[in-house]
Amino acid sequence: MKEPMSLEGYDLLVEEFKYLLEEEKPKVAQEKLVAAAQGDRSENADYHAAKEKLRFIDKRLFYLNKMIQNAVVIDPSTHEHSRVSFGSTILVLDLDTDEEQKLTLCGVLESEPEHGLISIHSPLAKALLGKEEGDEFKIKLPKESKEYEILEIYYINIFSLKKNIRTKKDFAFH
Repeated sequence: MKEPMSLEGYDLLVEEFKYLLEEEKPKVAQEKLVAAAQGDRSENADYHAAKEKLRFIDKRLFYLNKMIQNAVVIDPSTHEHSRVSFGSTILVLDLDTDEEQKLTLCGVLESEPEHGLISIHSPLAKALLGKEEGDEFKIKLPKESKEYEILEIYYINIFSLKKNIRTKKDFAFH
């Protein structure tokens, strides 16, 4: 399945992939060799820890590679946001509670639902796609239905809204 993401999201994905492949994996492979040279592997905790780290790194590399291959990089700043689309920030009104909520549609790896960044694949995002200001819509949740009105649609850079941007320190396996 194709995975939409911003250019910054794609660059971060590639940065993590390169870091794991070129820095972290060789370092852990060397740790494994040093531990293996210490003798009996069956009771060697350092050897088993390094082996387990390599397994996790390989799984993460496989996942990242798949995401990179399926990535569809979208620059939402070049789109008109008269209708809700990838990268749109939407101010919605909950018609039951009269509470306003700001949501931004982004890629699954960029999402932070607790900060209003919701995956383009989420039910709420799917209900919003293509809508215009003033449109009302309903969404069925597991225990209830919610009704919203779209008050405003505009563009703000996804990464300027993120609170949890991963760094090399986060890429490493400890």
